[in-house]
Amino acid sequence: MSDVLNIVVLFLKSAVIAGTPLLFSIIGTMYNEKAGNTNLGVEGMMLLGAVAGFHTASSTQNPLAALLAACVFGALGALIYAFLTVTLRSNQVVTGLALTIFGTGLSRFWGQSLMGQVLSESFTRFFRPLSMPFLAKIPVLGPVLSVFLEQDLFVYLGYVVAILSGIYLYNTRWGLNLRAVGENTAAADASGINVTLYKYVHILLGGALCGLGGAYLSLVFVPSWQDNITSGRGWIAVALVIFTSWNPYKAIWGAFLFGGLDIIGFRIQSLNIPINQYFLRMLPYLATFLVIIVGSIRKSSRHNPPKDLGNPYFREER
Repeated sequence: MSDVLNIVVLFLKSAVIAGTPLLFSIIGTMYNEKAGNTNLGVEGMMLLGAVAGFHTASSTQNPLAALLAACVFGALGALIYAFLTVTLRSNQVVTGLALTIFGTGLSRFWGQSLMGQVLSESFTRFFRPLSMPFLAKIPVLGPVLSVFLEQDLFVYLGYVVAILSGIYLYNTRWGLNLRAVGENTAAADASGINVTLYKYVHILLGGALCGLGGAYLSLVFVPSWQDNITSGRGWIAVALVIFTSWNPYKAIWGAFLFGGLDIIGFRIQSLNIPINQYFLRMLPYLATFLVIIVGSIRKSSRHNPPKDLGNPYFREER
């Protein structure tokens, strides 16, 4: 029985690790959509953060500098998107797709010189999981707590970002203003809210978080540079925003659930269970399709997107 419990705990810990980049990207996408902007450039911003973070880490060996670089480049990608969609009022879907193409191309070009590089032991030591031996002595509850607590500092940062985002959106005046911008931009503008400022700030904040999600892959999850290191996780994050009903608290569980689907193939193969490896790799993307279908079926105010999502706003037309 103890062996089975150990296998389950190890699997759940791995699911949390695999779900952490998704968590950052889901929260980042939420900020974009709460501001009324459909940003399909998540994959591009994640790749920009991943390559910038890895390049900075290999050059400076400074974890904080690497995280800052990932945030900055993710935000720069978001700034391009914000200027085109908010200021120039370009089509948000097309602009987001262009941002993904741009981020993919730039990361591939930049990453050519980084191929094969592996981060040093002194750097990766900073992101080693915390050890809490006393949890094993707590019956039943101890193994459950170890899944979430015996993790690296980056995972803890994900918890903090999700919880603070929930408090910000639901318990502060700025969060209420942001939701008003996404629900009815013209009414928010008429009430004195600086709509353009709110959109810019939260689109850039979302881009910085997506950059952190990409950086987790290149700095902790791998940690080395690989071409297209995100492997479509940005698209999964876009779908999970619908699955979690634009709620940062639900994003934690949604991210870890899909993290489990992402690594379940490795666990099953290690147990020598005869299941086609390509089917196992397909599971996260198949689940993403199901999430989109379920999201389109659910019809309630709690599960609906912001009403002005995707609509360009021009003040003179209100």
